[in-house]
Amino acid sequence: MQVVADGERVQLGGRTLELIHVEGHARHHYAVVDDAHTSIFSGDTFGISYRALDTGKGAFITPSTVPTQFDPDAHLASIDRMLQFGPESVYLMHFSRVTDVPRLGAQLKEQIAELAAIARSHAGHPERAGRIRADMLALWLARARAHGCQLTDAQIEHALHGDLTLNTQGLIAWLTRGKEHT
Repeated sequence: MQVVADGERVQLGGRTLELIHVEGHARHHYAVVDDAHTSIFSGDTFGISYRALDTGKGAFITPSTVPTQFDPDAHLASIDRMLQFGPESVYLMHFSRVTDVPRLGAQLKEQIAELAAIARSHAGHPERAGRIRADMLALWLARARAHGCQLTDAQIEHALHGDLTLNTQGLIAWLTRGKEHT
């Protein structure tokens, strides 16, 4: 175990890897930039991509807003920072390698803004968890359809079930932390 600083470079297997601090999903997250292979190992900061939702248009991606440190502004800045490296591929914590990085980055940024707006719109409602989850599901179903996904709504919801729950909890934790969101 070694504590590293943002931008620190380490040698591994004859290659130099740069470690960059990418908060937003969580304050402690770092991504590993491998310039030699034009790749980034992003942890959860560059989202989650389920192979079952991929189509001929490529990978389908969703952000991860899980508890307890989600911060949409920091998350957007971290995605921009990763995109500045111009990676050809990003290795996600969940699930696998994705390419077409500029498209996916743009989609993540749109969704982070949409999820923050959804959370804000239900901030004061006593049933906000159910409403946030329902709106998030509607967003992802619409995006899956626009992406050409042929699965049924029930199959898509099943694939995204865990993230619907965790992302809802993360959005509620974000709302709870900051009075400016309510």
